Amino acid sequence: MPGDYIAMISEHILRLGHALAEHRGLKLSTISTYIAGSGDTLERLRRGRTMTIRRGEALLQTLSDRWPADLPWPSDIPRPPPNSKEAA
Repeated sequence: MPGDYIAMISEHILRLGHALAEHRGLKLSTISTYIAGSGDTLERLRRGRTMTIRRGEALLQTLSDRWPADLPWPSDIPRPPPNSKEAA
């Protein structure tokens, strides 16, 4: 079960990363640096690498906190409530 959950989180992070990159006109590696502090994190996920549940949930939280107001969050991806201190 944890493997299925992290696979789902990874898929959500990748979809959100691609949407944000397209919206901002940036490379995926730039978005990866922006949310994960490493330009290859999203590429590693795309290649099937895994991460811990804690890391995946932290990345989803960062995306939620920094998600642009003019870009709709995908309705099929549960959104963590943005932290008011971090929200952009």
